[in-house]
Amino acid sequence: MDAAEVDCARWLSCHFPQGAERENIRESTLEGLDTASRKGKHGGRPPVITDDMLHTGLRRRANGESVEQIQPDLIIPTGKRKGRNPSVASIYRALAEHAKREAYPEVAEKAPADFAALQAGEVPGPRLLLVTSP
Repeated sequence: MDAAEVDCARWLSCHFPQGAERENIRESTLEGLDTASRKGKHGGRPPVITDDMLHTGLRRRANGESVEQIQPDLIIPTGKRKGRNPSVASIYRALAEHAKREAYPEVAEKAPADFAALQAGEVPGPRLLLVTSP
């Protein structure tokens, strides 16, 4: 064996077992996440804007108040920032997500099924978007 073949053999012996181990870890992690999601458990931080805070914000916005006026009265109930006020950006984001869910309720209902199909390796079919005139 010449020096190049020795280097190549050393590289293969060093990298392939690690690559296989990484792939095993990746597959185990994905299986665990899939199992947890089927049980209704999802990781990540708790949401900053709770449903109660969102409804308060929606009601006050309907009464003509600005987000800047609403923000000091909202208090985060859990997590690292418990007891503090959410940022104005978080409130705007929650209001925008709510508006999107209201505008396209069928998409919000079908999203979990589409995600499960993607995880199973299936590709969900196209959907027709029904647009109604005001």
